[in-house]
Amino acid sequence: MDDELITERRPVAFPQVFGYLRHITGGLPRHAALVDCLTEYCLRHELTLGGVFTDRDATVTVSSAAFVGLVDALQLPDIYGVVVPALSHFGPKGVGAERRRQITATGTRLLVVRSFTSTRGSETSPGTGAGVRPRGAT
Repeated sequence: MDDELITERRPVAFPQVFGYLRHITGGLPRHAALVDCLTEYCLRHELTLGGVFTDRDATVTVSSAAFVGLVDALQLPDIYGVVVPALSHFGPKGVGAERRRQITATGTRLLVVRSFTSTRGSETSPGTGAGVRPRGAT
């Protein structure tokens, strides 16, 4: 008889994502709550949260240090995408649209924990199942 474990008992590497948060009011308790939110989302969707990039400055620019770090991290091999609590974390309209464009250009996925609009393209909200496919899949 073979002593090999069944698939469900083997360690499985879940797709890796990075979180992004922007200017959090409420200090460390609010930041911790948002990180917990991203962590829980990843657990529910069998994702590995590789880290969370946080812009703490109220000034919003497309090329903030944390966002540039996030985009750089998305270039690593086998990265699945970015998870954010809501699209508002990318900033106001123009900045947010450019940031979403830059993420899309990396070929990774954008996952939104709380989406109040229809999910299209590579954005998804919990339970929709939309947009869950590996980079390069058709």
